[in-house]
Amino acid sequence: MTPPAAEDAAAAAAFGASDWEALREAARDAMSRAYAPYSGYPVGVAARVDDGRTVTGCNVENASYGLSLCAECGLVSTLQATGGGRLTHFTCVDGAGAILVPCGRCRQLLYEFGGPELLLETPDGLRTLDAMLPQAFGPQHLG
Repeated sequence: MTPPAAEDAAAAAAFGASDWEALREAARDAMSRAYAPYSGYPVGVAARVDDGRTVTGCNVENASYGLSLCAECGLVSTLQATGGGRLTHFTCVDGAGAILVPCGRCRQLLYEFGGPELLLETPDGLRTLDAMLPQAFGPQHLG
């Protein structure tokens, strides 16, 4: 079995620094359209799809706070609306453009569409979703 750090390094080598910068720029662009009047905390996300497309999303708040949508929800909706596919690389930024990690709920959402090998950019470097959401529940558990 290959150690997780080696797997992360191999996946990162195939997706270069300029690719990550382009993904961050797409996330920042999406973040600029976030609707966050209550928290004042806009978030943007971007991901590469296995067919080479980039999909994005931003958070959308609601006065009834429980109805607010994380940026990852918008990203997955865009993914499906534009043809589906598997997410391969993901980044998330705040209003200042700093890299964030998805919350637990959103990690579970990303697992459905990217699986354990989805590569996430984090403040501490690149990590697989499997490393960020160990022993995840997925479609394979439903029989």
